[in-house]
Amino acid sequence: MAREIERKFLVKGEAWMAQADKEVHFAQGYLNDIQQTGSKSSVRIRLEGQEANINIKSLEIGLSRDEYEYPIDVDDAKKMLKTLCVGPVIEKIRYYVTFKSHIWEIDRFLGDNNGLIVAEVELSSEDEALELPEWVGREVTEIPRYYNISLSQRPYCNWSDNEKNI
Repeated sequence: MAREIERKFLVKGEAWMAQADKEVHFAQGYLNDIQQTGSKSSVRIRLEGQEANINIKSLEIGLSRDEYEYPIDVDDAKKMLKTLCVGPVIEKIRYYVTFKSHIWEIDRFLGDNNGLIVAEVELSSEDEALELPEWVGREVTEIPRYYNISLSQRPYCNWSDNEKNI
């Protein structure tokens, strides 16, 4: 079993773009409705550039949760994204930025989530010290609406101004 330990932040400004080592287009969709009674996990299909995978993640909110990920055939993934997903497919450009000893993944969302930019960083333990770059804004690790699964059900374009500013 894999355990993902990750913190999530909003991004300020565009200074991070000059530090990006690479960028990759992502398309991902969910095969289950997490709002069904008894749901304990999300099941996601993701195209990441020219690779594809299926991912199962526990529905815990917060710093760490169980995660399983396995490669799948790209053509199969494309078909599943078109025919089997619950809700819309999320598209984003992921930028990779190295800062100190961590690789930050910065997601600039497209489509109905356009305007939202979120930075994530994986940690080796929940109490690991983390130095934040100047372009990192408010932490949103504990706010469910910033999770990709939530964005697939209620996109950023449907958020109130208050939700976007809190």
